[in-house]
Order: sequence, then C-alpha cells, then structure tokens
Amino acid sequence: MKFEGIYTPAITPLNADGQIDRAAFADVLEYLIEARVHGIIIGGSTGEYYAHTAQERFDLGALAKDVIGNRMPLIIGTGAVRTEDSVEFAKAAKALKADAILVGSPPYALPTEAENAAHALAVDKAAGLPIMLYNYPGRMSVSMGREFFSTVLAASQNFVAIKESSGEMAQLHMLAREFPNLQVSCGWDDQALEFFAWGAQSWVCAGSNFIPREHVALYEACVVEKNFDKGRRIMSAMMPLMDFLECGKFVQSIKFGCELAGLRPGGVRAPLQGLDDNERQRLQAIVGELKAEVAAIVGGDAR
Repeated sequence: MKFEGIYTPAITPLNADGQIDRAAFADVLEYLIEARVHGIIIGGSTGEYYAHTAQERFDLGALAKDVIGNRMPLIIGTGAVRTEDSVEFAKAAKALKADAILVGSPPYALPTEAENAAHALAVDKAAGLPIMLYNYPGRMSVSMGREFFSTVLAASQNFVAIKESSGEMAQLHMLAREFPNLQVSCGWDDQALEFFAWGAQSWVCAGSNFIPREHVALYEACVVEKNFDKGRRIMSAMMPLMDFLECGKFVQSIKFGCELAGLRPGGVRAPLQGLDDNERQRLQAIVGELKAEVAAIVGGDAR
C-alpha cells in the first residue's frame, strides 16, 4: 500500500450527554471525503481513543467503514496499554476490511526495542494488513529505533509506513537514509515542509479535520508540483496555527476548529476541558488569516 497525500485522524464528536454522536461523526467523514483528503484514520489520539471503551472503538470503526465504503482508504488505530487489546482491535480492523492499521508503542509499559518489536509483530499477525507504525515518544515515553525497525522489517512485509512524531530531525534523517523502503509520513506538523524535502509522500495531520484544503495545498505544492518556494509560503501561513496547537489543548483546539468549519464536534471527555473564550477568539482569528493567506497564494499562482 502506498501512503500518498493527506491522512486525517478524525475527531470523535460527542453529544450534550458526552456520548458519541453517530450522525455528527458521519458528517465529519463526509466533509473530509468532499474535501478530497487522501485517507481517514479512526482510533487515533486526535479521536480520543484513550477515552473510549473497547466497544465504542469497535462501533466507531464499523460506522466509519459503513460511511466511507471504498471511497478512500480507512486506517484503524490499534493503540492500547495491553498487547492483547491491540490484537483485538487489529482483528476487528481485519473483519471490517480496513485498508491498513496504525500500530504504536504500548504506553506506560516502557518496553525495550525488542519487546516493542514483539508487540508490533503480535498485532501484525492478528490482522495481516498493511501497517503504518506510529512513533510518538512524547506520549509513549519510548522511541522506535534501529533495533526495532531492523527486527520488524525483517520479519514482515506488512510494515510499509511510519507516522514519525518524535519531533527529532535526526530520527527523520535516520529513517530516510537507513530504511528507505519504509514510507515516512509527517507526524510532527510544523516540520511538514522538512519531511516533504526528505522524500515523505504523506502527512497525518489533525488540522485537516477543519482546514483540509489548506493541508492538501501544501502537499500538492511540495510533492506533486515540487514547488518548494510555494510550499514555504503556504507553510509560513500555517505556522501560527501550528504554534497554537502546541499550547497544551490540542484536541480541544481541533474540535473548535471543526466547529468553525460548520461541523458539530461537541466537547471533549474528562479529564480534558474545552478552550476558554480568549483561546477561542485567538484560534478563530488565526484560522481566518491562514485561510485568506493560503487562498491568495494558491489563487495567485493559478493566475
């Protein structure tokens, strides 16, 4: 499987009672399909998987497949503390005929590289689907390194890509130089331009939940058109948003962005709390300026 383009880790809308809003979730997926992103990820951290029961995750995957059908790739997240739980999510993804699964490190356990590889291989065995690895040491407290990659890539051809979210450029350089057959996808938003310069063909970006066309514009400038001057201008316009999203209220900001886009995201589950009025006003201004700047860049080039 080739990962090319913008892959959106979809939010999970909630109703006033804090329960999953199935109709609003379907609307989010239709919005992303209409915006022509290139794939949708369910059960990622942006979707608040850590706050869902196992049954909710199974139900969300099934609903996503029903809505999306075969219109674009569907990737199902398998993240869990227990390897046994990740295996069950992988089996469910296989039963749904998902296109791929997302496999990260088990949080809190602090596995060695060999143990982490054993975890990934157990999940792989359960699904037999293409795998996008997910390296996010900021949340998992361990990083996938040379030993891990050498082990899993030698054992299975299903490990085809990685969402690299360490924020460390040395990690990107190592992957590009030493593991060229592993497709690298940007997972650290303010480094998207650098990832594309190093050959990445895709970007897993939460902001594409509410400004998908602007994210697609950066991908097209850098990867399709290979116009990095244009890409730098688009990335510069996006940087205030990237900075805001790192303020400590990431999911809350993504959900408010979806509200600005006319969707019905609802709130977030405890222990998280929503943005205050000042934060909402700041984000609304940032998004407005970003959209205007990118429209001018893309429209100016079209003329």
